[in-house]
Amino acid sequence: MEEKNKTGSKRTKIGFWKWTIAAVVFRIILSYFSKNLNLSNRPEVSTPLTSLRRLAEGYWLKQLSMSPYSGSMYHGSPLLLSILGPLTVRKNGGQSSHLLCSLVSVVADFISAILIRATGRTLVTAHDQNLKSLGLGKLFNNIEVLPSGDIAALVYLWNPFTIVSCIGFNTSPIENLFVILSLFGASSGLIPLAAFGWVIASHLSLYPLVLVIPVIFLLGYGLDAPPRKLFLQSKVRVGLETSADPVEPKSLTDKPTIFSWRRVIIFFLWASIWTSYVLILCAISMKEYGGLGAMFKRTYGFILAVEDLSPNIGVLWYFFAEVFDFFKNFFLIVFHVNIVFMILPLAIRLNHRPCFLVFVYLAISSMLKSYPSVGDSALYLSLLVLFVNELAEMQFTFFLFCGYVGVSLLSPVMHNLWIWRGTGNANFYFATAIGYACFQIVLVVESVSAMLNYDRKIRKLCN
Repeated sequence: MEEKNKTGSKRTKIGFWKWTIAAVVFRIILSYFSKNLNLSNRPEVSTPLTSLRRLAEGYWLKQLSMSPYSGSMYHGSPLLLSILGPLTVRKNGGQSSHLLCSLVSVVADFISAILIRATGRTLVTAHDQNLKSLGLGKLFNNIEVLPSGDIAALVYLWNPFTIVSCIGFNTSPIENLFVILSLFGASSGLIPLAAFGWVIASHLSLYPLVLVIPVIFLLGYGLDAPPRKLFLQSKVRVGLETSADPVEPKSLTDKPTIFSWRRVIIFFLWASIWTSYVLILCAISMKEYGGLGAMFKRTYGFILAVEDLSPNIGVLWYFFAEVFDFFKNFFLIVFHVNIVFMILPLAIRLNHRPCFLVFVYLAISSMLKSYPSVGDSALYLSLLVLFVNELAEMQFTFFLFCGYVGVSLLSPVMHNLWIWRGTGNANFYFATAIGYACFQIVLVVESVSAMLNYDRKIRKLCN
């Protein structure tokens, strides 16, 4: 049996690396034809925040000693201008700018997949240990535990949303990389790395700020596990069975039941250090162009005020195009506070599942953010696959799969009918955006229900 397991694991490793290399080669091949595919103009792929064409415009303005935020083109981080800006300049006899930027995205996707795989392996190991500590190891021996880390990494690499984001001349792969880096650092106990990923991800797109709650749970309580009361009850039961003496308090204190404030404090110290570095670098970069105040206004202010109403796969652009200006500020508060209102209840109910909570927060942010893209969906869908063993009984999976495929096919068609052919109107395209939001809502509701049902199943087995 051991030899069979070893040969099976070897075959799995070889198969994983074959598919990974094939995904990287496939991206490189598509990068040569990315100009012909013209994905950078698609509203589903590039947004006013992630478009590298807008970044190239900002870099060109900066080269002319003008503020990169002049006009209404660039609204991203000034650090990206210094790092990616030189790659957008096409030099005589050199590589094409779109090819160099696509190669950066390919590298970012590859690193993200490796980090997802490592996180998944850590979660599978913790899952097995938790079942054994609850005395349920023998009951789950007959159930095949899938290598969720390998599957999630391959889903991320071969997801069409990830591929079009990679070759779509935008910064979504880089933003996703730092979110995954923060999750990997927190799940592996690498506190400086977790703080670095969270700070950079929040700096680039603001919405990852909400991930501080699951990161705190990861560092404080540890990896995803069944409810902590079950561990306490099992230890009391074992103590009563083994001896007639009362159980000592020390035997009840274990990792799943005690919150480590020390690790959380260290995380915030590292986060403050990385934030200081980022702000200092931004201040140096913006010293001649209005300083940090101008950067905050043209980046985070642009996100919160929803100033650009160009079509995208979200719902805010249509709503604020129709609403009267007198009510705009009120509804801005409503939409943004809606995300905040969901944070606390979910954190209370899923505090023992911090990695799964990351998926839930990312999916909700993708629904309600000002300028969403398919790159956001690629990220949370791959994180969902990390829990393929726990969500084996999730309902409506085929319905959701068909819904995502249908929206992906209909969205370009409706956009073409509206913008280019003139045989439709904005309602055609907005209908696909509404459908896309509804499918995301169903996905979040069903996945959370399936996870809670899995916890109830374990609770019944323990009793």
